[in-house]
Amino acid sequence: MANSLSFPGPKNTNSAPRKPLARPGDFPLFIASIRRVLTCFARSLMMIGIGGNNGSTLCATILANRHNITWHTKEGVQQPNYIGSLLRASTISIGTDANGKEIHVPISDILPMVHPNDLVLGGWDISSASLEKAMVRAQVLDYDLQRQVAPHMALLGQPLPSIYYPDFIAANQEERADNLIPGTDKQVHLDQIRADIRKFKLDNGLDRVIVFWTANTERYSDIIPGVNDTADNLLNAIKNSHSEVSPSTLFAVAAILENQPFVNGAPQNTFVPGAIELAERHKSFIGGDDLKSGQTKLKSVFTEFLVNAGIKPLSIASYNHLGNNDGRNLSAERQFKSKEISKSSVVDDMVNANRLLFKAPEVSDGASIGKGEHPDHIVVIKYVPAVGDSKRAIDEYYSEIFCGGRSVINIFNECEVRVRDLLPIARWLMIFLRTPFSLLPLFWT
Repeated sequence: MANSLSFPGPKNTNSAPRKPLARPGDFPLFIASIRRVLTCFARSLMMIGIGGNNGSTLCATILANRHNITWHTKEGVQQPNYIGSLLRASTISIGTDANGKEIHVPISDILPMVHPNDLVLGGWDISSASLEKAMVRAQVLDYDLQRQVAPHMALLGQPLPSIYYPDFIAANQEERADNLIPGTDKQVHLDQIRADIRKFKLDNGLDRVIVFWTANTERYSDIIPGVNDTADNLLNAIKNSHSEVSPSTLFAVAAILENQPFVNGAPQNTFVPGAIELAERHKSFIGGDDLKSGQTKLKSVFTEFLVNAGIKPLSIASYNHLGNNDGRNLSAERQFKSKEISKSSVVDDMVNANRLLFKAPEVSDGASIGKGEHPDHIVVIKYVPAVGDSKRAIDEYYSEIFCGGRSVINIFNECEVRVRDLLPIARWLMIFLRTPFSLLPLFWT
């Protein structure tokens, strides 16, 4: 579609660096053309794990907004909204007016974006529970909202059968696994998932489908030469049903081969080297290594603040407990290990950015040995069923300050199901997929 648009852009035949040129006459034309292009946005989201806490809650809250459902809580009548969504509830500065007053506009007004209410929703789950029953099982939303949105959830139907490889998630999830693609042949599973994506697109008249992993955390996959280290080896491993091909990697491969974007919302290493090479070969969008909105997001922001302020964290101790199915799955050691790696890695970039505070690793034969000086960092996650979806987290930051002084900061936070991450990620992807980047030279000369 981008190729059908024509613009009188400025010519530049010399080799001097180009400078930005703001031309008021061109900008409305550019925005109008972008709007025409983006009307063919992907308006769909297929979630793996749609019957889980994240998936069912996201569907229910989108439907509540779409149908303007209000509900009673102990504080009064609650209106549906998208508070907590970066793209629906945040603003951005676009400059100042003639009097020097700063002007802020909603981020969603900068470029036309698909409204969440217009998303076509679907997906897979290992549990056969219909989505209104999955919503009740999740115990996230107020009863009065559940009661009113249930008929709309029922229209979404039952999740598509998914794949279940017991070695990759906790054994305590087996009782939920009653909605499975038959057999153990991973090539058959891959073919079925690809067929599901094609049918979903056809049935709903869609151009693009964003495939989003919001299912349980898996254990890390072993990277094995000849198995998942290259694209061809990975495809061959799937054909041979190799045990080290995880469900999330299989879904990623299916999305890549169908040329649909794939987002990984869990901390496992879905994108093994072979999957990355395959995505590059097919020029497919892939990304994500966990949804960060609670303790981990706060940790990355706060550690950056300390390091940028010249304060040296010596240790970071993090404790969590939660009672939803995510916590139950993470009570298994190998699944917890994936989460521990994800939570710990957010500190690494901050340390590497300031070698005045932290000594760099030693170098031998041109290669770094270890990480160098690094804060002590420990992560604990406990499953406590009584607290349900309310996740509680405590962090202690023990730091060195001026001339040997010490600082201790303790933070407590509580958060519920993290569906707000899914919408901005999906909607930004829609822009990246359909924005005609070839138009951008219009603003340079």
